[in-house]
Amino acid sequence: MKKLYPLFLLTLLLSGCSKDFLKRYDKRIIGTWELYDVDRRGLGGDLDRLGFTGGSFVFAEDGRLTWTNPETGAVYTGVWDIDRIDNTEGSAIRIMNIHVTNFSTQETRSELFEEMQFTGTDRFKAFIYSGLHRYVFRFRR
Repeated sequence: MKKLYPLFLLTLLLSGCSKDFLKRYDKRIIGTWELYDVDRRGLGGDLDRLGFTGGSFVFAEDGRLTWTNPETGAVYTGVWDIDRIDNTEGSAIRIMNIHVTNFSTQETRSELFEEMQFTGTDRFKAFIYSGLHRYVFRFRR
């Protein structure tokens, strides 16, 4: 009977944990996310050339996207997509493409994130690689 206690405890612990890590990326991203930090690493690069440096993103299940510009409060609508690319080492890389338009001003913004990684249930990072530098975008719920 004492041998069953560790098994029971392990089962109890696992049943209480979030199962988000088992979901596909396109299911995990559904909801509202805040872009709260953008880091530039390496030589060169300019944050002013990026389409997004902050704001609130709402990812809908059908691929629709709403972004609120934190500087002006303007609302942009558009689409998002996540693709999986299998590399030669046997692992997979997820890329995310987002495109939004403010229909009042006809201004469009888009970004291709060349890699994204969930770092927890409520956080993920997206990367853009450009020459000798890269940008790291941090999102949270």
